[in-house]
Amino acid sequence: MTWRGSTTVWDRILACLPYLLPLIDGLVFGYVSLLRQFPVLQVLLLPLQPIIQIYGSLGQFGQLIVFFALFFLVVRNEKIVHFIRFNTMQAILLDIIVFLCSIILRIVAIPNVDFAVQTVASTVFLGIVAAVVYSVAQSLTGRYAEIPAVSDAVYMQVR
Repeated sequence: MTWRGSTTVWDRILACLPYLLPLIDGLVFGYVSLLRQFPVLQVLLLPLQPIIQIYGSLGQFGQLIVFFALFFLVVRNEKIVHFIRFNTMQAILLDIIVFLCSIILRIVAIPNVDFAVQTVASTVFLGIVAAVVYSVAQSLTGRYAEIPAVSDAVYMQVR
């Protein structure tokens, strides 16, 4: 729905860019499970390779700076169109979900039960990829991507 005004093509493209953050951070789960078993799927990631290398070279402190820069410079800036701020906040929340899943997986991971870890990692990876693809598709059409629970939290943060 586009209830906060119309969106330009440029707004739609800019609204898609923050979704690279949870996608790149979610690749860790993909390498644990699916991408290692099916190397053909890595061909789909070739266009993202330069961005993955640049983001990876920032280190954890640089990635944290990118995270907070998106939050404070985009989400909290009311001069930016609501559509872009909404999608940026939703991408940030998806990235927080990826981060929490990685912590939980490290805590719960049992060394001898590799199958269970791969299953959970595959589920998280496919869930993040599905959420990112859905959100980008909705953003390109100029609609707000409604992900249950996540979008409700985003609406509370972005006014």
